[in-house]
Amino acid sequence: MHLDHIKVIGFDADDTLWLNESYFLETELKLYDLLKSYADTETVSKELFSTEMQNMPLYGYGVKAYILSMMETAIRVTEGKAPASVLQQIIEFGKEQLEQPVKLLPDVHKTLNALYGKYKLIVVTKGDLLDQERKLYRSGIAPLFHHVEIISDKTAGAYHQLLNHLDILPEEFLMVGNSVKSDILPPLSLGCFAIHVPYETTWLHEAAEAPVNNPCFSKVESLWDIVGFL
Repeated sequence: MHLDHIKVIGFDADDTLWLNESYFLETELKLYDLLKSYADTETVSKELFSTEMQNMPLYGYGVKAYILSMMETAIRVTEGKAPASVLQQIIEFGKEQLEQPVKLLPDVHKTLNALYGKYKLIVVTKGDLLDQERKLYRSGIAPLFHHVEIISDKTAGAYHQLLNHLDILPEEFLMVGNSVKSDILPPLSLGCFAIHVPYETTWLHEAAEAPVNNPCFSKVESLWDIVGFL
């Protein structure tokens, strides 16, 4: 990768800068237990994922959208017999998840501080605006970022608008993240650079094949490794 012209580095937030997917998995396990007298785990899991996919164009991403889909799933798998107490418990699951502490992933502070001042560092994330703003504030790393972009979805069009907003060329932008689908493929399609930093778990919706033989793409084992490219 020839990164001599990079001016701006974009960082995904969830599962790149801080822990996220694990909290969703913990909440999903609570749902399985809550509905175990109505349906088995496999049934609830399939119904929940199907509901999320159907609702995504309306609700987008994030905990609030997830909880609405969980409530709809509970109503469906119980054939409308879910008592109000079950729905109330799902709401509590959501509140608990929104109040989880922000846990930075390894090497985040070290990496950002090594790059700060040499490049414009920005956050490019999707999800609920209030939740993502809250997590960034609680993280303690907000002062290291020149700009924060919270978007409904990470499409090529969204990245194109971001480049225009930053007034930079594609070859001047590097995107770093854990999702091949959201953080890697869209910016690469525009001629930007992208580095994949895998996380131990990936939401099924974000599953995608990494590009092959693309000179603008690289994969590293840890966030700190990107410093070596620059």
